[in-house]
Amino acid sequence: MPIAAHENPRLILADDHAMLRDGLCSILTENGFDVVAQASDGREAVRLAQTLVPDVAVLDISMPVLNGIDAARQIIKDSPTTKILILTMYAEDRYVLASLRAGVAGYVLKCKAASLLVDAIRTILAGEVYLCPTIAKAVAQAYLENDDVPEDPLSTREREVLQLIAEGKNTKEIGGILGVSAKTAESHRGNIMQKLHIRDIAGLVRYALREGLVQEFPNIAISAESERRPALAFKCGT
Repeated sequence: MPIAAHENPRLILADDHAMLRDGLCSILTENGFDVVAQASDGREAVRLAQTLVPDVAVLDISMPVLNGIDAARQIIKDSPTTKILILTMYAEDRYVLASLRAGVAGYVLKCKAASLLVDAIRTILAGEVYLCPTIAKAVAQAYLENDDVPEDPLSTREREVLQLIAEGKNTKEIGGILGVSAKTAESHRGNIMQKLHIRDIAGLVRYALREGLVQEFPNIAISAESERRPALAFKCGT
């Protein structure tokens, strides 16, 4: 299949595991792609996409600071010519459907990356959508059966705040990351609790876990102003 964008398409890779990024970089370079930058979190990926305007951004879903689906939304908004490919361990329908609704062009499971990633990138550069074959049929059926799934009750900014809360950051830290005051961050947290009908931080963390914003329950003392950060563990699904 011919590559549409450039003789040597320009890519950025975003994943919080450096060894995985290095392995992917080697595979992609050997196949004629130019990996122009790497990111360890979703917000860094957004910044790099804004600056470099790559042909493709390869994003993990579960990343610190900003998850891959919300990062994809921001990149598509800021750099509409950049194609997004999600590379993740999550095979569940809801993650794939959320990614497609966000505007991503491709979705590949990490355990299939070595054999499928190059073809997936070439496919989306040619203007098509690529879904990992092991999930394509199930996703199509889920889409037909759940076309009336309600929209996420949270705004993009509220999802960003929720992820940062679930990662153990306090309102001052959240404000610093998002460029808003601690009071504004506190207001967002209150709105999130009201919309989700959740009364405590532990409940917000559990909700974030179910939504895939974080991978594991933070190993911290859960409080509104927790100062410690959780460790995220990598798991590759099948």
